[in-house]
Amino acid sequence: MAESDWDTVTVLRKKGPTAAQAKSKQAILAAQRRGEDVETSKKWAAGQNKQHSITKNTAKLDRETEELHHDRVTLEVGKVIQRGRQSNGLTQKDLATKINEKPQVIADYESGRAIPNNQVLGKIERAIGLKLRGKDIGKPIEKGPKAK
Repeated sequence: MAESDWDTVTVLRKKGPTAAQAKSKQAILAAQRRGEDVETSKKWAAGQNKQHSITKNTAKLDRETEELHHDRVTLEVGKVIQRGRQSNGLTQKDLATKINEKPQVIADYESGRAIPNNQVLGKIERAIGLKLRGKDIGKPIEKGPKAK
């Protein structure tokens, strides 16, 4: 006796949930109600290529002791930047454009909120012609012969 198609049982089922549906809040709550194990994990900076970005500032903060704060630009340096900028007839935006930085950077340096960056300070020094680092803060930069 040969088996025919009439003797076999075919069971039709609905498809399982897609990945997006399985992750939905409703699906998670339903699985928890059924007593299934649910594992949830929060992805850090998902969708933004930021997994490996560590700036010099965060590395410096990691190395510091309990007081987790950076040294800020002194108010004296901020006043010198402001005086030099105004004596050259520049606005904060003009100075920022001249040194290829954002206007907010200049505002932060002038108000003493910025974390000192020697590259930015060097660009500002050259733009306003006044020293911002070392002992002679506020004195004009001497333009000597350039080294070759």
